[in-house]
Amino acid sequence: MTPGSPVPSYPEVIYHLGPMRRLRADLLLLLAAAVWGTAFYFQKTAMEHVGPFVFIAARGLVAALCLAPLALLEARRVKPAWSAGLVRAGLAAGLAFSLGAGLQQTGLVTATVTNAGFLTGLYVVATPLIGWMIFRRRPALYAWPAVAFAFAGIWLLAGGTLGGFSTGDRLIAVSALVWALHMIVTSKATPHGRPVAFTAMQFAVVAVCGGAAALATEPITLEGFYGALPSIAYVGVLSSALTFTLLAIALKDTPPGEAAVLVSMETLFAAAAGAALLGERLSLAGWIGAGLMFAATLVVQLGPVLERQRRVRPVP
Repeated sequence: MTPGSPVPSYPEVIYHLGPMRRLRADLLLLLAAAVWGTAFYFQKTAMEHVGPFVFIAARGLVAALCLAPLALLEARRVKPAWSAGLVRAGLAAGLAFSLGAGLQQTGLVTATVTNAGFLTGLYVVATPLIGWMIFRRRPALYAWPAVAFAFAGIWLLAGGTLGGFSTGDRLIAVSALVWALHMIVTSKATPHGRPVAFTAMQFAVVAVCGGAAALATEPITLEGFYGALPSIAYVGVLSSALTFTLLAIALKDTPPGEAAVLVSMETLFAAAAGAALLGERLSLAGWIGAGLMFAATLVVQLGPVLERQRRVRPVP
């Protein structure tokens, strides 16, 4: 999924829309995955009009403004409304998001939408490895086959040689490591019980960081901004604010483990968008590599679920 919209357990106090059937919740998650996957197309086409940092600043500002009213509503229902830990987490996540988005958006200038979708999805595999480096917590056994699948998939996606990747592909692959770090920072915000405020604060930081980088390095014109406005609106409103709300609603009826698998379908939606809207095509080896990378994300996401089931299964 587009990083910055994690899949935690949201407090019931924020959205109370009554019980939902499981199928409806799953369909909402698939809709979120479709929005995220298609967002790669809009992120790429926006580069025809504005620079990467202008786009990042604009998407962050739009998302923060959309989430601000919900954050205020949340503050009235959740106590304490603010804490120093929440603010620190929001600032840290915003900085990590800004770095990841900068690498990803710059990479999309030359990378294909299809490759961008699959390479970004590697953050799911990288997250337990980054956590191991930071917290010295050894990854579970299921993480290692996922790593092997991921590396084999990258090699095949590049045509059997890592030199087959463009500069943009490499930047997006590096951004996956930053997105993994971002996910770890985001997990530290969950205990504060303010997911909307946390996300709004994060996007506000992204807007400031992107704006500062744009002013320092890129030309800013009204003509370019208007040309990129549809893409900015899609990514800022739909891919950020709307999908966040869909997750909050759907997670009342779909377990987080299954939800993670459903939203990982965004990589396939990205490939579909690249093929349908930009005429992108993968070779047979590329599709095998993409399949291995997708399998790697499923292994990491399904592993904890299967492990929990094994532990609670009654002994005959």
